[in-house]
Amino acid sequence: MGHMRIEARDGRTALEPGGTVEGTASWSLDGAPSGVSLLLCWYTRGKGTEDVRVVERVRLEGAGREDRRDFRFPLPRTPWSFSGTLVSVCWAVELVVEPGPVSTRLEITVAPGGKEVVLPADVPQKDEDPGGARGKGGFLRSLFGSPVRRPGER
Repeated sequence: MGHMRIEARDGRTALEPGGTVEGTASWSLDGAPSGVSLLLCWYTRGKGTEDVRVVERVRLEGAGREDRRDFRFPLPRTPWSFSGTLVSVCWAVELVVEPGPVSTRLEITVAPGGKEVVLPADVPQKDEDPGGARGKGGFLRSLFGSPVRRPGER
């Protein structure tokens, strides 16, 4: 199988929505590949079916058995990287080699401040909001850290 690696430029894997992920993909394979691609994608992890969305795919033309290529992908504004009790949204840059396919992945975080959003374990179900939106222990208060005022309220 050989060796495959993806490195983010300057080790930057915590990124802002609307920013850019840059780096280098390198590989050393046992035989010549029939195709090599780089993908920017996000996927869900957790309970239920895993969803995968390829945001951008770049086919690397003329890729040899041993090669190294720089990449640069613009990042969309959503979805943000987040982690919850039942499901998480994760982002990655993937290097895929054919035949196989054989792949490797560099996980990245795409969220404000480059910090994954962590949902509290006591997120209410549907319309439920223990303590009320503005009450002690309320869901919105736990996310924003201050009372939430509705339009027209003081």
